[in-house]
Amino acid sequence: MFTGLIEEKGKVVRVSPGAGGVKLTVQGPMVSEGLKLGDSVAVNGVCLTAVQIAPPMLTFDVVRETVERSTIGRLRPGSSVNLERALRAGDRMGGHMVQGHVDSAGVIRDIRRGGSETVIRFEAPPEVMQLVVEKGSIAVDGISLTVAEVGKEWFEVAVIPHTLAETTLGDAAQGSTVNLETDIIGKYVYKFVSKTEAGGDQRLLDKLAEAGFMG
Repeated sequence: MFTGLIEEKGKVVRVSPGAGGVKLTVQGPMVSEGLKLGDSVAVNGVCLTAVQIAPPMLTFDVVRETVERSTIGRLRPGSSVNLERALRAGDRMGGHMVQGHVDSAGVIRDIRRGGSETVIRFEAPPEVMQLVVEKGSIAVDGISLTVAEVGKEWFEVAVIPHTLAETTLGDAAQGSTVNLETDIIGKYVYKFVSKTEAGGDQRLLDKLAEAGFMG
């Protein structure tokens, strides 16, 4: 489990084929310190297991399913990546509950800069958009962000200068592909509501709609 608060921007050192997926080596001086073999690290929002640790280097085995579902397969030596170690019991949770299980990739369609914030619009597939709600949480490349506005095929977030400076969003451009993970609580609510719809409990559906859980 992660919080979506990025600890460090790492750099990809090596990407090589391995066991149907890829073997990924990343330089991360802060995150690699004190890490043990088998520990989990979110790399651009993807939960990976450290199989080799030689600070400041970390190596991960990435299976084919993860390569196909996320942007990990697009990484190249020199690419910047967001890094976050797994949450420890008792840690402060300043973001939201992020599993590191990417739902799908999205695309940056627009970036508007002005004043103290930058508004970024992301296009996402239907299976993601059905779980995105205004003022809800979403992880973009592992970054915990609040949804500012929602359209049929897109959503927008407002990003402060600190987040741009400390994460890969500061280098993102129109057309960039990103990993998206919707809020785990929203997923369970949606699944429960889908079953309830079949059962016909209209009162519960009305209450959930009033609370903003349903579009």
